[in-house]
Amino acid sequence: MAIRLLPEGTINRIAAGEVVERPASAVKELVENAIDADAGYIEIGITGGGRNSIIVADDGFGMSRDELTMAVERHATSKLPGDDLLHISSLGFRGEALPSIGSVSRLNIESRSRGSEAAWSIAVIGGEKEDVRPVSLGAGTRIEVSDLFFATPARLKFLKTERTELNHILDVVRRLAMAHPEIGFSVYDERGKRLRLDSVQGDLFHARLARLSDIMGRDFSENALSIDANREDINLTGYASLPTLNKAYARSQYLFVNGRPVRDPLLIGAVRGAYQDLLARNRHPMVALYLEVPASFVDVNVHPMKTEVRFRDAGLVRGLIVGALKHALAEAGHRASTTVSAQTLGSFKPGTLPPAGIQSHRLHSGVGGIAEPVANNDALLPGTDVPSALASQNTAGLSSASVDEQSVSESFPLGVARAQLHETYIVTQTSEGIVIVDQHAAHEPLVYEKMKESLGSGEVVRQHLLLPEVIELEEAQCLRLAERAAEFTELGLVIESFGPGAVVVREVPAILGKTDIVSLVKDLADDLAELGVGLTLKERLEEVCGTMACHGSVRAGRRLNQSEMDAILRQMEQTPHSGQCNHGRPTYVELKLADIERLFGRR
Repeated sequence: MAIRLLPEGTINRIAAGEVVERPASAVKELVENAIDADAGYIEIGITGGGRNSIIVADDGFGMSRDELTMAVERHATSKLPGDDLLHISSLGFRGEALPSIGSVSRLNIESRSRGSEAAWSIAVIGGEKEDVRPVSLGAGTRIEVSDLFFATPARLKFLKTERTELNHILDVVRRLAMAHPEIGFSVYDERGKRLRLDSVQGDLFHARLARLSDIMGRDFSENALSIDANREDINLTGYASLPTLNKAYARSQYLFVNGRPVRDPLLIGAVRGAYQDLLARNRHPMVALYLEVPASFVDVNVHPMKTEVRFRDAGLVRGLIVGALKHALAEAGHRASTTVSAQTLGSFKPGTLPPAGIQSHRLHSGVGGIAEPVANNDALLPGTDVPSALASQNTAGLSSASVDEQSVSESFPLGVARAQLHETYIVTQTSEGIVIVDQHAAHEPLVYEKMKESLGSGEVVRQHLLLPEVIELEEAQCLRLAERAAEFTELGLVIESFGPGAVVVREVPAILGKTDIVSLVKDLADDLAELGVGLTLKERLEEVCGTMACHGSVRAGRRLNQSEMDAILRQMEQTPHSGQCNHGRPTYVELKLADIERLFGRR
């Protein structure tokens, strides 16, 4: 068959297949045009999930009669004055959106340019352009898209339910609204208003947080760490949640490049790298990051949908994101999210207390009651063993008089230890309330950070076992451990083969103190099975050190005296990331006195 030119209508429908995938795609293109038109408020009306009708109205600078005629022509645009695809400063630039939408729907555009007294309208039905006619309209533009895909009915089969399509539209609007807090947005359908976002004025950095609070929730804004970093000509700002505020999916991670919402696997990988020591693999933080880069540094002309970008130096961008997030997390210190306390308070409901006469918990301290806070806070260094003599101490009731007699130092954010409950939880008194600490979860990040510090300095102190520990394992597990023996030695754990179905442990990291070596080695063997043979232990340091730290931490069920409890608290205050363990669980819960008083009706 001879080569021929395709008809213009067919070309437009092919383009529409790339640009207009579903109703949300059309909304995205129209809203981006409104943003480029300097709109201060954008209203979106939807019926039938966008299949029946989409209306986008804005108060932007509008179009004249001649501009309106050109706007529906393919590849006609006002956004590339120099025809330079390497320096794009607007959201739209291809000149494909309106003609593509008009080729598969009934499109009607009404517009009035600022300063003009006349408004004009043009219609495009299934790709057929009609004449321009005068209309009555205030300044700005109103675009209505009806019967989407009526000209390509096969596309209708791939649309989901009206509710699903509406959710896609709302997601598109929310993403654009996150990038432009200075613009007000509203979305409504047959059942009324679905989204209302008022414009936020003032400093852009704080305006963004206010907008993110409206979209991502108040919990995020209250527990967000500010990000502000730059490298070379790249500037990164935004917000990231504390590790204890996390989700099961990465849907709440957003990246914006020069005001453009993009979906890039680089973001997910960078965020995972920054939080790798702080969250379990199946949990994800909430993040909204804004990159400002020179136009020549990024290619937004990768795909007609413009949701993908290509960086000239992706490694530089990833390094900037990882470094900025890690710095913010380190600066947060022992801080945990307020949602932990809110969830705790929410669990206190009438009727949940045990029946009268039943002793539901035990309190204990050092011999003779609560001891005074000690000056030496090195009583319990990370990994040191709790003296076995404590196991023989008797529990003692905690009198209210002893609590009142001991003052609380306001210089200690986590307060002073008052008691230990169930030999698992440390209860402290602060100047503003109480704190409940999970002793094992709290000690684990302390040991972990100490291990990383030792590895970084190359000074991992090892402790010889008087009697080497022989551990029987499956032959495959033994082989995996033997293959990585040299790497384990660098981590302070000396393992050797001991026949086909066993290994022998001769030395352990001194920081682990007295630990269950058998369980530790078995867990490490399981870790190796998960890591695979392609990665070194150093490349997955957080997995291996996390397992070792878990085994070297103070266990639940271990009695602690006053000085040991206070030592853990002081180390937590001085150690980054101590607000959560290596699996992302909170290490402590803080309850304000005012909240406690409300529980008892005192407020």
